[in-house]
Amino acid sequence: MRMIRRCWLTAFGLTLMAAGCGTSEPAGPGENATRIERAPVPDNEFTPVELEATIDDLVAEINENSVEPMQMTVMLKTLSTFFAPIATGANRAMGELGVTGNVVGPLEQTGDQQKSMELQNEQIEQALMDGIEGIGISPFGEANAAAVDAAVAQGVHVVTLDSDVATSKRSIYVGTINSSAGVTAGETLLAMLPPAPGTVVIHGSTDPTWIDGLERTQGAQRVIEAAGYQVLVRPVTWTDEGEADDVESMKTNIETADPPVVGLIGLFNVAYRCAMAAEAAGEPDLPVVTFDFDPKTVGYMREGRVRATHIQRQYYEGYLVPYILYGIKTLGLDATREILAPQMVDETRFNLGLDVVPGDKVDDYNDFLDSIGSNQ
Repeated sequence: MRMIRRCWLTAFGLTLMAAGCGTSEPAGPGENATRIERAPVPDNEFTPVELEATIDDLVAEINENSVEPMQMTVMLKTLSTFFAPIATGANRAMGELGVTGNVVGPLEQTGDQQKSMELQNEQIEQALMDGIEGIGISPFGEANAAAVDAAVAQGVHVVTLDSDVATSKRSIYVGTINSSAGVTAGETLLAMLPPAPGTVVIHGSTDPTWIDGLERTQGAQRVIEAAGYQVLVRPVTWTDEGEADDVESMKTNIETADPPVVGLIGLFNVAYRCAMAAEAAGEPDLPVVTFDFDPKTVGYMREGRVRATHIQRQYYEGYLVPYILYGIKTLGLDATREILAPQMVDETRFNLGLDVVPGDKVDDYNDFLDSIGSNQ
């Protein structure tokens, strides 16, 4: 037990606490609980109205029941960069619910995925020893499935976010549905392209062991090829040193493709490399669309070199998970799924959707993120 705890504190070093900060209080026998009150969301063109309505419906139903104390934890791959808004959302939701909860994760990823998986499994084991009643987790892969199933076997509901372990007994996945996200990105680029024929370079993934990346890439590829264009996929290189390789490979594609390259799509957070490749090939005006809101991507958007990007609503990813875990405890899994139905694509997957941000809306989108406290 001490060894597990030491690993947790060393590898997952920072814990953000959110306990008893909400407006709800445990009710005594026969008493009505204080109503849960959500933090107001400013009206903005990027506010996800339908998603907000679903959250309000869930809160309203929870408010019809007596509030019960609950312990939960949300485990993230890291607490920085892409995951920082997720941590913000999760802490805010736990504060509103008044539960005893925390958000845990390392300040930075180690780069050793196998070690990260093992440590996350130890983290789950420790949570069970500590009496946690609900777990939200951004898993590293199928190697987390057995630990998730062990939690479920002890009566602890598990909700995955950002990435999934579909083979496990987790209750619900919350996040991007990658195949449809790829289609959306393809459609965004298609609106900017000259008529076919032409070639489109996709900075994506062909790795069959990374299902999320492969499905997103295949979704974009399908919609672009259906419109009559050829596709060249450059598999992303996940190292800083790999940036030069990615850029050089896509530069060569631009210089040699027949028919000529007419646009590029980057499907992950290093998508700005597409703009770098276009510049290196002497074609800085080629249409480029990207994913996520990396500072380098934002810089290229301001320069007009990235025409649009796709944001995965990380804040809402984190914000929804505690409410779903609490809904499952107080209402039951089936009732919670019924309330979430407008965004459920099947029995277990909740689609957060995407924000499509045009290049000339960078400041407006930053204002929206600031308004909900989730800027990276």
